[in-house]
Amino acid sequence: MDGFILVDKQKGVSSNFVVQDIKKKIKAKKVGHMGTLDPIATGLLVLGVNRATKFSNHFLESDKSYDVEISLGVSTDTDDSSGNIIYESTDYPSKTLVKKELDSFKGESLQVPPFFSALKHKGQPLYKYARNGEFISKPARKILITNIENFYFKNNICSFRIKCSKGTYIRSIARDLGERLGCGAHMKSLKRISQGSFFISKAKNINEIYLEDIISIEEAFKNLDMITIHSKDQKKFINGVTICEVGKKDNIYRVFSNNNTFIGIGEIKENTLKHKQLV
Repeated sequence: MDGFILVDKQKGVSSNFVVQDIKKKIKAKKVGHMGTLDPIATGLLVLGVNRATKFSNHFLESDKSYDVEISLGVSTDTDDSSGNIIYESTDYPSKTLVKKELDSFKGESLQVPPFFSALKHKGQPLYKYARNGEFISKPARKILITNIENFYFKNNICSFRIKCSKGTYIRSIARDLGERLGCGAHMKSLKRISQGSFFISKAKNINEIYLEDIISIEEAFKNLDMITIHSKDQKKFINGVTICEVGKKDNIYRVFSNNNTFIGIGEIKENTLKHKQLV
């Protein structure tokens, strides 16, 4: 009962609804999502069950990929199709120009989060202020777009697959693309395809999930190389003490005791090992 569940979330339901439904269905003590999806978004929602919920920070920091549709010519106050129209234009750009401006998002840049987001101001999410007509800006944050592919453009709708770093708002990319093109734009649809080492191909509809679908914590991190530590170092590792002279390159590792028990995830920096998250 400790591990991860991959849900293929449908449009119109909140991430919290999925969490509560799965928690009730499998009778778990604790279930939490590893990164929310807006109700209008679909695709991969990673849930942690019981002790696996402690690994949320690891997944929040991981790269994600999405299939995206952006509608040109209309801007909304939410930067997606759920909002009110605030700008319209019939001065539509060419396919070549759309592709050129979209590709300019690749690499590292600063992005201003949308007004309707879960980021907080004085302890309250920005979307609550925005719903009351108070639009609060947050400072731009550094993001990284590593890839944009499968570009398609028809009827003033561009679609593509994007791979991005944590903290990237696809709605903000839609907003900024519309501004660069001068015609306005909003996100029409969004589907999460991957998160870290998890992929939508392994996810199931909420109604098709059962206890046997839980992926063990160890299995979830099988993409990481493993490192074994001696019993004398195990207590240090568990207590957050750095272990020196480990003789491995800088990276994230699965850490095992010398009796082959999986202990948790550790990070090596400059030949020293320290835990990131314990099982």
